[in-house]
Amino acid sequence: MKVSQVLRDMTPYKPGKPISETQREFGLDRVIKLASNENPLGPSPMAVKAIESQLKNLHLYPDPTQYDLIETFSSIWKVSKKRLSFGNGSDELIDLLVRIFCEPGEGVLTTQSAFAAYEVSAQANRAKVHQVPLLPGFKTDLEALSDFYFSRPEKQIRLIFLANPNNPTGTYINDISLKSFLKKFEKEENVMIVIDEAYTEFVRAKDYPEAMKLVESFQNVIVLRTFSKILGLAGLRLGAMVAPEEVIEIFNRVRKPFNINSLAAVAAIAAAQDQAFIKASQQVTWKGLDYFYKELQELGLPYVESQGNFVLFDTLRDAQKVFQALLKKGIIMRPVGNYGLPNHLRLSVGLPEENELAIKALKECLKEI
Repeated sequence: MKVSQVLRDMTPYKPGKPISETQREFGLDRVIKLASNENPLGPSPMAVKAIESQLKNLHLYPDPTQYDLIETFSSIWKVSKKRLSFGNGSDELIDLLVRIFCEPGEGVLTTQSAFAAYEVSAQANRAKVHQVPLLPGFKTDLEALSDFYFSRPEKQIRLIFLANPNNPTGTYINDISLKSFLKKFEKEENVMIVIDEAYTEFVRAKDYPEAMKLVESFQNVIVLRTFSKILGLAGLRLGAMVAPEEVIEIFNRVRKPFNINSLAAVAAIAAAQDQAFIKASQQVTWKGLDYFYKELQELGLPYVESQGNFVLFDTLRDAQKVFQALLKKGIIMRPVGNYGLPNHLRLSVGLPEENELAIKALKECLKEI
């Protein structure tokens, strides 16, 4: 069978280990998964009711125009309807953006230890991936990104991906730094800057930028959002894109007409109205992070203060061994060796009891290894 060597050589995305697999492998009745940055409260109750009301219509195709989604979120986010479209998760948005903007051999630029989907999508679409190192403290080096772009025109960079906050580090780019970076590119017509805001609702930093407003000020800025995290709809796969009108027009040509299923659409619209659920999700996340910081500090394990719903910490040893030891105790965390961090684990915030059990298991494992 003849398959492109590019595809044979690419490294596939590695999702968090499933609960069911861990139960089978270790014969466990209860497993706590704190590996995939999922909402520990589950989905919004309003979303569940909306889904139930839609079940009788499953024989019908979903709306290819995404009308209700666009009407709802253009109002909530205060963006033009012509600047908004939706995808089957942010993954589809990322993948289609690479297909739209990159010819084979052209470049995608991002940082080391950035969301792995950027690299996977680029490789799958025969684009070249270029990465710059992070600054100390795992912060995004915007100067290194701009220097690479302007000093290496032969790389033909067509997309620059900025995750803000970044996964898996939890660090963020502040308002002044982001605007200064974008101004360097405002006359560049052959590159699009994609700001991925999957964790924006969890940010506590006061100087975090409102990236959606920047789409109006800069002709080459795209903003991505997800409904998987704060709204607890990861299983339905829904992402949003705010972009210049020309980008949306091309995107709507390329995307499949029924890429958003009807259950995801009604659930997202309902969940976005559930302010009580959104606030509860933020509170459980922020309290969980503060608990993790205190416990990790007592354990003497360095961690990165996070603007997401997870924390990255240094185990000070081979993290894969710690990961395996935790699995035997029914705790799933996320090893991030594929991000170039072999001694680190990423720990998602769970319910208070789950957080406590995870820390208890971690303490026991550290004594054993």
